Amino acid sequence: MKINRRRCLQLGAGAIAAVTIPNLIEFAKAAEDFIKGPPVKDITPKQLSKHVWVIYSPDGFPTPENQGMMANITFVTTSKGVVILDSGASLQIGEMVLRMIKRVTNQPVVAIFNSHYHGDHFLGNQAFINAYGNMPIYAHTHTREQIQGIEGSTWRNLMERWTNQATSGTTVIPPNQTIAHGQVFDFGDVHLKIHHKGIAHTPGDICVEVIEDKVTHVGDVAMDHRIANIDDGSYLGTFALYDQLKQSAGKQLWIPCHGEAKTTLLNEYGTFLAGIYETCVKAVKDGLDPSTAKNMVMKDPRVIAYAKDTKGFDNNIGKYTSLAYLEAEKEAF
Repeated sequence: MKINRRRCLQLGAGAIAAVTIPNLIEFAKAAEDFIKGPPVKDITPKQLSKHVWVIYSPDGFPTPENQGMMANITFVTTSKGVVILDSGASLQIGEMVLRMIKRVTNQPVVAIFNSHYHGDHFLGNQAFINAYGNMPIYAHTHTREQIQGIEGSTWRNLMERWTNQATSGTTVIPPNQTIAHGQVFDFGDVHLKIHHKGIAHTPGDICVEVIEDKVTHVGDVAMDHRIANIDDGSYLGTFALYDQLKQSAGKQLWIPCHGEAKTTLLNEYGTFLAGIYETCVKAVKDGLDPSTAKNMVMKDPRVIAYAKDTKGFDNNIGKYTSLAYLEAEKEAF
Protein backbone atom coordinates (compact mmCIF):
# COMPACT_ATOMS: atom_id res chain seq x y z
CA MET A 1 0.00 0.00 0.00
CA LYS A 2 1.30 3.43 -0.95
CA ILE A 3 1.45 5.84 1.95
CA ASN A 4 0.61 9.51 1.31
CA ARG A 5 3.20 11.34 3.40
CA ARG A 6 1.27 14.63 3.46
CA ARG A 7 -1.93 12.86 4.56
CA CYS A 8 -0.03 11.02 7.26
CA LEU A 9 1.36 14.27 8.60
CA GLN A 10 -2.09 15.86 8.55
CA LEU A 11 -3.60 12.94 10.45
CA GLY A 12 -0.75 12.97 12.92
CA ALA A 13 -1.06 16.68 13.52
CA GLY A 14 -4.81 16.34 13.98
CA ALA A 15 -4.35 13.55 16.47
CA ILE A 16 -1.83 15.56 18.44
CA ALA A 17 -4.11 18.59 18.39
CA ALA A 18 -7.04 16.52 19.57
CA VAL A 19 -5.05 15.30 22.50
CA THR A 20 -3.25 18.50 23.46
CA ILE A 21 -5.69 21.37 22.85
CA PRO A 22 -7.69 20.75 26.08
CA ASN A 23 -4.40 20.46 27.93
CA LEU A 24 -3.14 23.63 26.33
CA ILE A 25 -6.30 25.47 27.37
CA GLU A 26 -5.89 24.20 30.90
CA PHE A 27 -2.22 25.16 30.85
CA ALA A 28 -3.04 28.62 29.51
CA LYS A 29 -5.57 29.17 32.28
CA ALA A 30 -3.07 28.04 34.89
CA ALA A 31 -0.47 30.33 33.38
CA GLU A 32 -2.90 33.26 33.51
CA ASP A 33 -3.67 32.51 37.14
CA PHE A 34 0.05 32.40 37.83
CA ILE A 35 0.77 35.62 35.99
CA LYS A 36 -2.24 37.34 37.54
CA GLY A 37 -2.92 36.68 41.19
CA PRO A 38 -6.33 35.53 42.44
CA PRO A 39 -9.25 37.88 43.18
CA VAL A 40 -9.35 39.65 46.53
CA LYS A 41 -12.23 38.87 48.84
CA ASP A 42 -15.03 41.44 48.78
CA ILE A 43 -15.21 43.89 51.69
CA THR A 44 -18.48 45.79 52.03
CA PRO A 45 -18.01 49.58 51.94
CA LYS A 46 -19.14 51.70 54.86
CA GLN A 47 -20.85 55.03 54.26
CA LEU A 48 -19.32 57.80 56.39
CA SER A 49 -21.23 60.79 55.03
CA LYS A 50 -23.58 61.74 52.20
CA HIS A 51 -20.90 61.31 49.53
CA VAL A 52 -18.03 59.42 51.19
CA TRP A 53 -17.57 55.66 51.47
CA VAL A 54 -14.69 53.64 52.89
CA ILE A 55 -13.61 50.06 52.32
CA TYR A 56 -11.82 49.30 55.56
CA SER A 57 -8.80 47.05 55.59
CA PRO A 58 -8.65 44.70 58.58
CA ASP A 59 -4.84 44.53 58.46
CA GLY A 60 -1.97 46.97 58.49
CA PHE A 61 0.72 44.91 56.79
CA PRO A 62 0.75 42.89 53.53
CA THR A 63 0.70 39.09 53.82
CA PRO A 64 -0.09 36.14 51.53
CA GLU A 65 -3.33 35.71 53.46
CA ASN A 66 -4.65 39.26 52.97
CA GLN A 67 -3.20 39.49 49.42
CA GLY A 68 -1.90 42.98 50.11
CA MET A 69 -5.22 44.38 51.35
CA MET A 70 -3.52 46.51 54.01
CA ALA A 71 -4.91 50.00 53.46
CA ASN A 72 -8.37 51.57 53.44
CA ILE A 73 -9.74 52.70 50.09
CA THR A 74 -12.04 55.72 50.08
CA PHE A 75 -14.37 56.71 47.26
CA VAL A 76 -16.54 59.77 46.82
CA THR A 77 -19.80 59.73 44.86
CA THR A 78 -20.49 62.95 42.97
CA SER A 79 -22.85 64.15 40.28
CA LYS A 80 -19.99 63.88 37.78
CA GLY A 81 -18.91 60.37 38.78
CA VAL A 82 -16.93 58.49 41.40
CA VAL A 83 -13.59 59.77 42.72
CA ILE A 84 -11.05 57.37 44.24
CA LEU A 85 -8.89 58.51 47.15
CA ASP A 86 -5.96 56.06 47.12
CA SER A 87 -6.45 52.96 45.01
CA GLY A 88 -4.89 50.16 47.04
CA ALA A 89 -1.91 47.84 46.67
CA SER A 90 -2.71 45.84 43.53
CA LEU A 91 -4.77 45.36 40.40
CA GLN A 92 -6.85 42.77 42.26
CA ILE A 93 -7.65 45.17 45.10
CA GLY A 94 -8.67 47.81 42.59
CA GLU A 95 -10.96 45.28 40.89
CA MET A 96 -12.56 44.47 44.24
CA VAL A 97 -13.15 48.18 44.81
CA LEU A 98 -14.86 48.40 41.43
CA ARG A 99 -17.20 45.57 42.43
CA MET A 100 -18.02 47.34 45.69
CA ILE A 101 -18.65 50.67 43.97
CA LYS A 102 -21.26 48.98 41.76
CA ARG A 103 -23.18 48.05 44.90
CA VAL A 104 -23.49 51.77 45.65
CA THR A 105 -23.79 53.49 42.26
CA ASN A 106 -23.76 52.86 38.52
CA GLN A 107 -21.68 55.96 37.89
CA PRO A 108 -18.21 55.55 36.37
CA VAL A 109 -14.96 56.32 38.10
CA VAL A 110 -13.79 59.69 36.72
CA ALA A 111 -10.67 60.55 38.76
CA ILE A 112 -8.10 59.16 41.20
CA PHE A 113 -6.04 60.94 43.85
CA ASN A 114 -2.85 59.26 45.16
CA SER A 115 -1.91 60.68 48.57
CA HIS A 116 1.78 59.65 48.33
CA TYR A 117 4.14 57.21 46.66
CA HIS A 118 3.95 54.13 48.91
CA GLY A 119 2.63 51.14 47.00
CA ASP A 120 -0.53 50.48 48.99
CA HIS A 121 -1.82 53.85 47.76
CA PHE A 122 -1.25 53.73 44.00
CA LEU A 123 -0.78 50.17 42.71
CA GLY A 124 -4.55 49.79 42.28
CA ASN A 125 -4.66 52.58 39.66
CA GLN A 126 -4.47 50.02 36.87
CA ALA A 127 -7.89 48.51 37.65
CA PHE A 128 -9.71 51.79 37.09
CA ILE A 129 -7.84 52.57 33.87
CA ASN A 130 -8.63 49.06 32.62
CA ALA A 131 -12.31 49.55 33.42
CA TYR A 132 -12.88 53.12 32.22
CA GLY A 133 -9.92 54.13 30.09
CA ASN A 134 -7.66 57.09 30.61
CA MET A 135 -8.62 59.48 33.40
CA PRO A 136 -6.85 62.09 35.53
CA ILE A 137 -4.72 60.60 38.31
CA TYR A 138 -3.74 63.43 40.63
CA ALA A 139 -0.76 63.61 43.00
CA HIS A 140 1.87 65.97 44.33
CA THR A 141 4.88 66.47 42.04
CA HIS A 142 7.16 64.52 44.38
CA THR A 143 4.76 61.57 44.41
CA ARG A 144 4.48 61.51 40.64
CA GLU A 145 8.25 61.63 40.20
CA GLN A 146 8.84 58.83 42.69
CA ILE A 147 6.26 56.52 41.11
CA GLN A 148 7.55 57.25 37.60
CA GLY A 149 11.06 56.49 38.86
CA ILE A 150 12.42 53.50 40.71
CA GLU A 151 9.83 53.55 43.52
CA GLY A 152 7.02 52.41 41.25
CA SER A 153 8.62 49.11 40.24
CA THR A 154 10.21 48.69 43.67
CA TRP A 155 6.85 48.80 45.42
CA ARG A 156 5.27 46.47 42.85
CA ASN A 157 8.05 43.93 43.41
CA LEU A 158 7.87 44.27 47.19
CA MET A 159 4.12 43.62 47.18
CA GLU A 160 4.59 40.50 45.08
CA ARG A 161 7.24 39.23 47.48
CA TRP A 162 5.30 40.06 50.65
CA THR A 163 2.11 38.42 49.33
CA ASN A 164 3.75 35.36 47.76
CA GLN A 165 2.86 36.63 44.26
CA ALA A 166 -0.83 37.27 45.07
CA THR A 167 -0.54 40.73 43.51
CA SER A 168 1.04 39.44 40.29
CA GLY A 169 -0.30 41.01 37.13
CA THR A 170 -0.21 44.52 38.57
CA THR A 171 1.22 47.20 36.30
CA VAL A 172 2.47 50.51 37.62
CA ILE A 173 0.23 53.34 36.38
CA PRO A 174 1.73 56.63 37.65
CA PRO A 175 -0.19 59.83 38.30
CA ASN A 176 -0.56 61.97 35.19
CA GLN A 177 -1.60 65.27 36.79
CA THR A 178 0.18 67.27 39.50
CA ILE A 179 -1.62 69.38 42.08
CA ALA A 180 -0.82 72.04 44.64
CA HIS A 181 -1.89 73.13 48.10
CA GLY A 182 -5.19 75.02 48.15
CA GLN A 183 -6.38 73.76 44.78
CA VAL A 184 -10.13 73.02 44.62
CA PHE A 185 -11.67 70.50 42.22
CA ASP A 186 -15.27 70.86 41.07
CA PHE A 187 -17.18 67.58 40.73
CA GLY A 188 -20.62 69.14 40.46
CA ASP A 189 -22.31 68.74 43.82
CA VAL A 190 -19.01 67.97 45.54
CA HIS A 191 -15.83 70.02 45.80
CA LEU A 192 -12.47 68.59 46.85
CA LYS A 193 -9.76 70.79 48.38
CA ILE A 194 -6.09 69.82 48.46
CA HIS A 195 -3.92 70.31 51.55
CA HIS A 196 -0.12 70.06 51.47
CA LYS A 197 2.33 71.60 53.94
CA GLY A 198 5.68 70.02 53.16
CA ILE A 199 7.42 66.94 54.49
CA ALA A 200 5.16 64.96 56.84
CA HIS A 201 4.83 61.20 56.31
CA THR A 202 6.67 61.75 53.00
CA PRO A 203 7.72 64.91 51.14
CA GLY A 204 4.67 64.74 48.86
CA ASP A 205 1.69 63.99 51.09
CA ILE A 206 -1.66 65.42 50.10
CA CYS A 207 -4.83 65.43 52.19
CA VAL A 208 -8.14 65.71 50.34
CA GLU A 209 -11.00 67.60 51.98
CA VAL A 210 -14.55 66.80 50.87
CA ILE A 211 -15.82 70.29 51.56
CA GLU A 212 -19.59 69.69 51.58
CA ASP A 213 -19.30 66.69 53.94
CA LYS A 214 -16.71 68.07 56.38
CA VAL A 215 -14.65 64.96 55.81
CA THR A 216 -10.92 64.89 55.03
CA HIS A 217 -8.89 61.98 53.72
CA VAL A 218 -5.43 62.21 55.32
CA GLY A 219 -3.61 59.31 53.68
CA ASP A 220 -0.84 58.15 56.03
CA VAL A 221 -0.05 61.41 57.81
CA ALA A 222 -2.14 60.10 60.71
CA MET A 223 -3.15 56.56 61.63
CA ASP A 224 -5.52 54.93 64.07
CA HIS A 225 -3.64 52.47 66.28
CA ARG A 226 -1.00 51.86 63.66
CA ILE A 227 2.53 53.24 63.59
CA ALA A 228 3.39 55.03 60.39
CA ASN A 229 6.51 54.62 58.28
CA ILE A 230 8.28 57.96 58.63
CA ASP A 231 11.63 56.99 57.07
CA ASP A 232 11.65 59.96 54.69
CA GLY A 233 9.22 62.04 56.71
CA SER A 234 9.39 64.50 59.58
CA TYR A 235 7.88 64.75 63.05
CA LEU A 236 7.99 68.54 62.99
CA GLY A 237 6.56 68.58 59.48
CA THR A 238 3.72 66.32 60.60
CA PHE A 239 2.89 68.60 63.54
CA ALA A 240 2.91 71.62 61.20
CA LEU A 241 0.54 69.88 58.80
CA TYR A 242 -1.85 69.03 61.64
CA ASP A 243 -1.92 72.67 62.69
CA GLN A 244 -2.61 73.76 59.12
CA LEU A 245 -5.39 71.21 58.66
CA LYS A 246 -7.13 72.17 61.88
CA GLN A 247 -6.90 75.87 61.07
CA SER A 248 -7.94 75.58 57.42
CA ALA A 249 -10.49 72.77 57.45
CA GLY A 250 -11.79 73.13 61.01
CA LYS A 251 -13.67 70.31 62.66
CA GLN A 252 -13.63 67.27 60.37
CA LEU A 253 -14.07 63.55 60.26
CA TRP A 254 -10.48 62.51 59.48
CA ILE A 255 -10.10 59.36 57.36
CA PRO A 256 -6.76 57.54 57.61
CA CYS A 257 -5.63 54.82 55.25
CA HIS A 258 -4.89 52.63 58.25
CA GLY A 259 -7.45 52.31 61.03
CA GLU A 260 -10.83 53.90 61.70
CA ALA A 261 -12.03 57.38 60.72
CA LYS A 262 -12.36 59.69 63.74
CA THR A 263 -12.95 63.33 64.55
CA THR A 264 -10.22 62.96 67.22
CA LEU A 265 -7.66 61.26 64.96
CA LEU A 266 -5.18 64.13 64.60
CA ASN A 267 -5.22 64.85 68.34
CA GLU A 268 -4.77 61.20 69.29
CA TYR A 269 -2.02 60.40 66.83
CA GLY A 270 -0.39 63.78 67.36
CA THR A 271 -0.19 63.13 71.10
CA PHE A 272 1.46 59.77 70.46
CA LEU A 273 4.02 61.28 68.08
CA ALA A 274 4.70 64.11 70.54
CA GLY A 275 5.41 61.51 73.21
CA ILE A 276 8.17 60.13 70.99
CA TYR A 277 9.59 63.36 69.60
CA GLU A 278 9.46 65.61 72.66
CA THR A 279 11.09 62.89 74.76
CA CYS A 280 13.90 62.62 72.23
CA VAL A 281 14.33 66.41 72.24
CA LYS A 282 14.82 66.26 76.01
CA ALA A 283 17.29 63.38 75.65
CA VAL A 284 19.34 65.31 73.10
CA LYS A 285 19.39 68.45 75.27
CA ASP A 286 20.53 66.36 78.24
CA GLY A 287 23.29 64.72 76.21
CA LEU A 288 21.79 61.24 76.47
CA ASP A 289 22.39 58.54 73.85
CA PRO A 290 19.70 57.05 71.54
CA SER A 291 19.38 53.88 73.61
CA THR A 292 18.56 55.89 76.72
CA ALA A 293 16.16 58.01 74.69
CA LYS A 294 14.28 54.88 73.62
CA ASN A 295 13.96 53.76 77.25
CA MET A 296 12.56 57.19 78.10
CA VAL A 297 10.09 57.01 75.18
CA MET A 298 8.85 53.62 76.33
CA LYS A 299 8.04 55.11 79.73
CA ASP A 300 6.27 58.20 78.40
CA PRO A 301 2.56 58.00 79.39
CA ARG A 302 1.47 59.32 75.96
CA VAL A 303 3.29 56.47 74.26
CA ILE A 304 2.15 53.85 76.76
CA ALA A 305 -1.50 54.84 76.31
CA TYR A 306 -1.32 54.51 72.53
CA ALA A 307 0.96 51.48 72.32
CA LYS A 308 -1.25 48.88 73.97
CA ASP A 309 -3.66 48.65 71.04
CA THR A 310 -1.27 49.61 68.23
CA LYS A 311 -0.45 47.01 65.58
CA GLY A 312 3.24 46.73 64.77
CA PHE A 313 4.31 48.84 67.75
CA ASP A 314 6.93 46.49 69.18
CA ASN A 315 8.58 45.90 65.80
CA ASN A 316 8.75 49.57 64.83
CA ILE A 317 9.10 51.77 67.90
CA GLY A 318 12.89 51.39 67.99
CA LYS A 319 13.31 52.66 64.46
CA TYR A 320 10.91 55.56 64.90
CA THR A 321 12.56 56.59 68.14
CA SER A 322 15.89 56.64 66.31
CA LEU A 323 14.39 58.81 63.56
CA ALA A 324 12.94 61.19 66.16
CA TYR A 325 16.30 61.37 67.93
CA LEU A 326 18.11 62.18 64.66
CA GLU A 327 15.60 64.91 63.82
CA ALA A 328 15.84 66.38 67.31
CA GLU A 329 19.62 66.28 67.09
CA LYS A 330 19.55 68.02 63.71
CA GLU A 331 17.27 70.75 65.05
CA ALA A 332 19.48 71.23 68.11
CA PHE A 333 22.68 71.66 66.15
